[in-house]
Amino acid sequence: MKNLSERDKKHLWHPLTQHQLHPEMLAITKAKGALLYDEDGNTYVDGIASWYTTMYGHGNPHITKAIAQQMETLDFVMFSGFTHRPAVELSEQLVALLPSNQEKIFFNDNGSTAIEAAIKMAIQYHHNKGDKRDTLIAFENGFHGDTFGAMSASGLSSYNGPFEEFLLKVERIPVPQEDTIDAVLNQLNTILENNACAAFVFEPLVQGAAGMKFHSAKGLDALINKCRENDVLTIADEIMTGFGKTGKNFASDYLQYPPDIICLSKALTAGMFPLSITSCSLEVYEAFLSNEVAKGFFHAHTFSAHPLGCAAALAGIDLLNSNEIVERRAYIEKAHIEFVDQVENHPKVQEVRSKGVILAVDLKLESDRYGSLRDRLYAFFMEQGVNLRPLGNTIYTLPPYVITNEQLAKVYEAIKNALEIV
Repeated sequence: MKNLSERDKKHLWHPLTQHQLHPEMLAITKAKGALLYDEDGNTYVDGIASWYTTMYGHGNPHITKAIAQQMETLDFVMFSGFTHRPAVELSEQLVALLPSNQEKIFFNDNGSTAIEAAIKMAIQYHHNKGDKRDTLIAFENGFHGDTFGAMSASGLSSYNGPFEEFLLKVERIPVPQEDTIDAVLNQLNTILENNACAAFVFEPLVQGAAGMKFHSAKGLDALINKCRENDVLTIADEIMTGFGKTGKNFASDYLQYPPDIICLSKALTAGMFPLSITSCSLEVYEAFLSNEVAKGFFHAHTFSAHPLGCAAALAGIDLLNSNEIVERRAYIEKAHIEFVDQVENHPKVQEVRSKGVILAVDLKLESDRYGSLRDRLYAFFMEQGVNLRPLGNTIYTLPPYVITNEQLAKVYEAIKNALEIV
């Protein structure tokens, strides 16, 4: 029988792939902890936690047990007209964990649909108050997903190119750095004066797909406060940053002014189940309460609040602030800081930075996001037994919290080796 990699070619179409150039896919047959195993028995350290999801490790027994137990009790029921214990308990635990203004939890299927729901909430929030607003504000080079509303808020043409003329109206501002806050505020003021702005959508503190680019918490607070003064809702995309990756439970925890709406997915269920959440303040929610049926939020997903996904999320929250995971998070954060010191003066390094468990190294080389340099680096890392996916000229790692000291050292060694041959 043909191997999985060969059988794959017959029917499958993979995401983010130009199949004419990259017809081969590596078949992964098993995953455990921070390791991936291919069909030939090779192992790879999962240095990006499979797109920042499996933060407690692949096959974590506490989470798999919770899903299995839930499966025996209630596998699935639609969430319109019904509720269930896993959803109720998850809402209670999330509201206790999220910034204090978050009171209501809306369920979706994935990160893009969480953003989609948030954008629709924001537009309808104003509509229900008799105020038509047609413009979003977003950061340059942001990424929020691949559905049309999420694409509209995103600013990376490599993803949006063919669809630009079909997108929502968006005005963009650069991310604020400590020395650019006033200039960015001035740009925001101009946008607010000349447009009917419904919402400001942003990745708080770290722009993931842009290459793990960091920006100022103080500057973001200033922008949020300006939006509040103009009744523009603020939407924090915590899909990548959420659940401890920046050093706090959420990147929004670094802010003085909490966002009105927060989007969560990925590590929400530790990669065990597709599920996402759009949370919001009571003020947002109450704008939809009316004797007019049409003012309700008529937006739904078949698998909303799936009991198995809720069970996985509850088990993940158990682990998030457990002593073991807190210790591992602290170890990785400290190890990243030490690695920054080791390579920041390397002649091939333009910039190196870390925040929480996120580490990024920018090379002194130009490269397209999915160009040949990126492809060569990716292949090199896999040959080294490490799964890293460079973004253009940025090499980054965002490892699972359960990665061992030895496995993390292997990730660092692979990056150092790449600096010598790039």
